[in-house]
Amino acid sequence: MDILSLFIVVPLITVLALVFANGLKQSRIISMIGSLAQLAMAINLVFAYFKERAVNDSIMVFTKDVVWYEQFNIHYAIGVDGISVVLLLLTAIVVLAGVFISWKMEELPKEFFISLIILATGVYGFFISIDLFTMFVFFEIAVIPMYLLIGIWGSGPKEYSAMKLTLMLMGASAVLLVAILGIYFNSNADGGPLTFNILEIAQVNIPFEAQKLFFPLTFIGFAVIGALFPFHTWSPDGHASAPTAVSMLHAGVLMKLGGYGVFRVAMFLLPEGAIYWTDFFLVLAAIGVVYGAFAAVRQTDLKYINAYASVSHLGLVLFALLMLNKTAWNGAIIQSLSHGLLTAMFFALIGMIYGRTHTRDINKLGGLMKILPFIGAIYVITGMAYLGLPGFSGFVAEMNIFVGGFQHPDMFHRVLTVLAVSSIVVTAVYILRLVGKIMMGPLETNGVENLPKATWYEKTGILLLLIPVIGIGIAPLWLSDMIMESVQPFIQGVLK
Repeated sequence: MDILSLFIVVPLITVLALVFANGLKQSRIISMIGSLAQLAMAINLVFAYFKERAVNDSIMVFTKDVVWYEQFNIHYAIGVDGISVVLLLLTAIVVLAGVFISWKMEELPKEFFISLIILATGVYGFFISIDLFTMFVFFEIAVIPMYLLIGIWGSGPKEYSAMKLTLMLMGASAVLLVAILGIYFNSNADGGPLTFNILEIAQVNIPFEAQKLFFPLTFIGFAVIGALFPFHTWSPDGHASAPTAVSMLHAGVLMKLGGYGVFRVAMFLLPEGAIYWTDFFLVLAAIGVVYGAFAAVRQTDLKYINAYASVSHLGLVLFALLMLNKTAWNGAIIQSLSHGLLTAMFFALIGMIYGRTHTRDINKLGGLMKILPFIGAIYVITGMAYLGLPGFSGFVAEMNIFVGGFQHPDMFHRVLTVLAVSSIVVTAVYILRLVGKIMMGPLETNGVENLPKATWYEKTGILLLLIPVIGIGIAPLWLSDMIMESVQPFIQGVLK
């Protein structure tokens, strides 16, 4: 079997094994083994990619094409470049960390882990697809389990949050389907057959009027899941009601489909439409970056703070992609990785704090560094990384994004870049306030001095996320070079 199809087959085998599991112990062991296998495959893919790239300069490598539905020229077509590879690795890391963080999931554990692995399967399939229809199918597979994961295992107004998330994302999916069909029916403008294959469509000169019409539909269809302002409102409610591991996958992996889809489909296949619409969407992205930061300042619930911070930091991905230059695009991909790791780590820590104190209200928390030293120390480190402190992945990403923004000589782009940069100051406000209040402040309640310390499985999940955050910050060049090489073919059509 080819190296990419394993990312579909192994999770499905894990799901099949979980069907026959009995109780929490068997469910978590099977999930851990399956997730470890996925991480091993992702690491192996990185090394295999470097080896293959040395002798193969194609846009995509490890390609495979099997006819799925001949009448409409739909294929199971897969392939990866450096960007797909690193996002597959991110997914594998976050999924395994989520399994460890959910080690004590006692309510319907088998069903919970099955839903979690199915979501991951959809994400893996989305990242390896180079056929638009196949990509859309995997997109839906990734989104649908979120309703069950929040509606069944969530907390608070979980039914409302699950329904709101599902309706918003299904609405975006409907818009995206129209856009994909629009691209498909314009894929023979040069006289060839209609096709869903991304690489084949990229060789076609889609008429400018069609690009003007379908670029905003494609962009919005993907960007809604990437929390584009003002379509972001589903995200904070979904985060707040979701169980910890689901929040981790939601922010760490699922929301990455938005930026990736914009890059892989909207920008690549509709470059003239991108140039025409970029200023309008750039304003929305910049508003989202600043709005998310200010909204986070006003929250008192730890999950809502992180959810709005996620809207702000993920908005930088869309902001960078709309800058239409290599430096900013490099920053966008690194920001996707950094945001995925850091936000997942924050949600894991919040879940650990809530599980011990039974509150997420910052006004009722204080002095956690003294009684929970491991959790407190990692929380401070994560906060500093979220601020973009040098030595962490966030610094590498944001420097590329902001330098890419200032590469534009015109005042419009530079003013918006300054506006986006200002979000760093606001981020410092809520991060430092949190660290000072809940970690360094006085104990707010009695009887918390003997809270249980972090367990081995919680520490394992956290370290899985922390190590790559530090690794990217200290040694970013191998990753940056890998991404820049893959960005080159995609940026050509939109370079002004």
